[in-house]
Order: sequence, then C-alpha cells, then structure tokens
Amino acid sequence: MVRIRLARRGRRKLARFDVVVADARAPRDGRFIEKIGTYNPLTVPATIELDEEKAFEWLMKGAQPSDTVRAMLSYRGILLRKHLQVGVIKGALTQEEADRRLAEWKKAKEAKIQAKRERVADTRKAQAEARREAERKIREARAEAIRKKAEVATESNEPAAAEESAPQQEG
Repeated sequence: MVRIRLARRGRRKLARFDVVVADARAPRDGRFIEKIGTYNPLTVPATIELDEEKAFEWLMKGAQPSDTVRAMLSYRGILLRKHLQVGVIKGALTQEEADRRLAEWKKAKEAKIQAKRERVADTRKAQAEARREAERKIREARAEAIRKKAEVATESNEPAAAEESAPQQEG
C-alpha cells in the first residue's frame, strides 16, 4: 500500500517536513518513492508547498494520505479536484463544470487565506504599538521619579546652603 505522508527534517524545535509518497511499511524518515512537496508548520499561516499535479496523480492511482496530509490536500483543493474528477469519470458532470467549480472554490479560498494573513499582520502591528506605548509610559514614569528625586535633593540642599551662608553674612 502506498501512502502520502510527512517525513521530518530540520533540527530540534525547528521542524520542517517533506511531503513524500512512500510504501506504508517504510520508516517515517526512511525510504520513499517520490518527494512531492514541503510543509513548514512554524509560519503563520503554515507554509505548504506542493506539486499539486503529482499529488493528484498519486491520489488517482490510489495512494492513501495520512491524516495531516489529508488536511493539507483538502486545504489546497486537491481532494476536491479528485472528487470532481471522479464525478466526471462517472458522468455526473462535465469536465468544464468541474473546472469551473474548482476555480470558484480556489478563488474563495485564496481570499480567505489573504484575509487571515492581513489579520495576523494587523494583530502583530497592534501588539507592537501596545508594547511601545507601555514602554513609553514606563520611561515617562521613571523620568518623573528621577525629576522628583532631584527636586527633593535640591530642596533639602537649599535650606542647608541658606543656613551655612546666613552665619557667614552676620559674622
């Protein structure tokens, strides 16, 4: 049985994965038939680079994706493409209609992904601004405390200086 699954690469705590087609009996990071893409879960949103044609071909040949790869294929629309192609083969719909449905779905999905990217960027920008504002308040509070301390020091020194200079004037 042939599986489409992930093979781990990268160092500790910085995992990257290759999407590979492998025999189900082969070890996770061992021998594989073909590498069809990469997956980086550390970016927001996760980076998925797939050769969609090869993935589609392997699915049509009967390769079974792992749960994670199934989610990735669904996210990229490859499982929808397979579903529509099976409908074309069975005569339920035409190839043009299947292509149109897939194009509509991909357009909507891309808009959704772009909206998420923009939302993440806006959130990061707002968090950075909030951190800068908090740092500014702390800096102002410290400057105010230093100013008050300097005022107290000068006020306490002024009477002492006045007392020292007063006897000299009398004498």
